[in-house]
Amino acid sequence: MGHPGGRCERRKQQVLRLALLAQDDKFLNVESGRAMRELLVTNCSQLVTLAGPARPRVGKELREVGAIADGAMLVRDGRIAAVGLRAEIEASAAGAEIVDAGGRLVTPGFVDAHTHLVFAGNRADEFEMRCAGATYQEIAAQGGGIKSTVRKTRAATENQLNAVAVRHARWFLESGTTTVEAKSGYGLTVEDELKILRVIRHVGEATALRTVPTFLGAHEIPEEYAGRADDYVQLVVEEMLPLVAKEKLAEFCDIFCEAKVFNLEQARRVFSAAKLRGLGLRMHADQFTSFGASELAAEMGAKTCDHLEQTSAASLEALKRAEVQPVLLPGSVYAIGSHKYPDARAMIEAELALVLATDFNPGSSPTSSMRMVMSLGCTQMKMTPAETLVASTVNAAYSLNRGGEIGSLEVGKIADFVVHDAEDYRELPYFFGDSRAAMVFTGGVLLRA
Repeated sequence: MGHPGGRCERRKQQVLRLALLAQDDKFLNVESGRAMRELLVTNCSQLVTLAGPARPRVGKELREVGAIADGAMLVRDGRIAAVGLRAEIEASAAGAEIVDAGGRLVTPGFVDAHTHLVFAGNRADEFEMRCAGATYQEIAAQGGGIKSTVRKTRAATENQLNAVAVRHARWFLESGTTTVEAKSGYGLTVEDELKILRVIRHVGEATALRTVPTFLGAHEIPEEYAGRADDYVQLVVEEMLPLVAKEKLAEFCDIFCEAKVFNLEQARRVFSAAKLRGLGLRMHADQFTSFGASELAAEMGAKTCDHLEQTSAASLEALKRAEVQPVLLPGSVYAIGSHKYPDARAMIEAELALVLATDFNPGSSPTSSMRMVMSLGCTQMKMTPAETLVASTVNAAYSLNRGGEIGSLEVGKIADFVVHDAEDYRELPYFFGDSRAAMVFTGGVLLRA
């Protein structure tokens, strides 16, 4: 669409200013961007809105992405003001700053609903051991695994963890993720768990990455409590949870419910205490064994049940009745060399509101790329590209109680969106291992290009 000479030149200058702003390497901080009162996003090959009912999507709805060919979007004061065909939106956007998508794909920012954002060190040595044939469980039995990261994280200062977590935030933002759920769980003492949750809060305040904090004090039985799991659960219930709630450091409480970690009765104790403190519930369940964890999550009213590699048909029925959202983590299956992926097709057929997430962590899923997870969803769990995109955006947002604000490009929602180096949404999982994002916006502020 052409414009008269003077107006056309002004718009070119506006686009140039946005391009220069995008080169600012301080894009992590929202204050390094410039919030434009009106922003016109135009020249999109596809504007994928994910528009639909005001709830998580199920069944056939998972294939409805609301793609608008040659679409455009108007953002006003950080929120979406209009979405539609380019000609219609441009006609009502005189004077707005222009984001020229360059004939590329625009989607909502990814919402990663299961991450372990804060930890010290890494476990590249254990990765090498797995390459040589050791299993994840064998390494953990030798003092590695979660306990290895706990030792390193306890030894790190809060400032050191802040620096590492901000680096991780950059990785997420660079790949188009604008919101993450972030768990504690690598401290396993009162002070170290609070330290991690404070770091999560710092990341949410100091960077453009939106963080939803989850308390995961019951992630593992610490070495000093070996053989005394009940005593450790008592510490979680009577000391950790009260302080977490008092300092308002978490919105959810999670637990790793496995036969050799925390059993059903211990999980019930933690969940009951968390509910009394006003926290929502999430659960690591059915990853290595199936012994009733997902049924307990359903009974207790959990928001999500995560992993579910070993989940039975009866468990799916329980999750469906309780409207628990499954959060599938194919990156962790891939990274530990397992071949048992969750049965995504059965969950979709059961009309469960499926979510995909990275499970970003140093041991079993060291990836921050939602696009890689989407690819695994397609190739290993036989989901369609559309289903993986819905599961990585709007459904994930609802699993974090934020479906009314983020996860889709609809009028009134926060303008978190990504211009991808692609023309069609199906390219996102197709080019696996590729996380290129041409531009990322949070709240209408350009962060990178």
